[in-house]
Amino acid sequence: MHDFHAHSTYSDGSAFRPMLEAAVEAGLEGVGFADHCSLTTDPGWRRQRDRFARHFDLTYERRRAALEQLREEYDIAIYDAVEVDYEPGLEDDIRSFLAEGEFDYALGSVHYVGDHVAFASEDFSSPDAPEPAAFVADYYDAVIRLVESELFDVAAHVDLVEAHPQLAGLRSDEHVERLVDALAESRTVPEVNAKRAKRDGKPDFHPSDDLFDALVERGVRFTVGTDTHRPEEFAGRTESLRAFVDERGLDPVSPV
Repeated sequence: MHDFHAHSTYSDGSAFRPMLEAAVEAGLEGVGFADHCSLTTDPGWRRQRDRFARHFDLTYERRRAALEQLREEYDIAIYDAVEVDYEPGLEDDIRSFLAEGEFDYALGSVHYVGDHVAFASEDFSSPDAPEPAAFVADYYDAVIRLVESELFDVAAHVDLVEAHPQLAGLRSDEHVERLVDALAESRTVPEVNAKRAKRDGKPDFHPSDDLFDALVERGVRFTVGTDTHRPEEFAGRTESLRAFVDERGLDPVSPV
């Protein structure tokens, strides 16, 4: 199996050698390093971009040179990928960056909407937070626009909000229907993302079961990724992902 979603120290992941050794130990035949990149022009998110190492647009050539050397040392396919934060209105900037970068493939992700992130660290009960259902609606609107932009090979963790205890279960049937329609008509494929596999109280995978089933019913294909940031995460996530693929009879798509 190939894992098309992992991170290195070129964003918020770990050093290449421990990651590659762990990937080989987990039985993977290939791993794609898709480091985070934000092209936002918003002053607040620009500060976050620097704080959380999402400025891969400035360093991707150095990482590419490192990967070329590592391919000579490791008996595993190593892919040169990127995960771009999608933000409505930045389509032209993203398109230009991806054309310039000539990556093996590109993932698109929605991690934030407006001034708030979709991660569990965001407290939607605070006075300045948006109403949770409204945020969920805006989140799915952004994911659908990501897919319809046709900028990306892969749409990463398309229902990220389902892992947030204050947001889970707030999406509507309309959100699901619109997202399924968009993916069914797009070249962009969703991933089965194992980042939250075996975490109590949260979905085992993205997309969660009802969305996954709706996508399968429409004939949508999937790629796969562990979303690993630390070497010790590869083994358990790879095992869970392999079991999921076998149980569901999936034939994962390669975005390369």
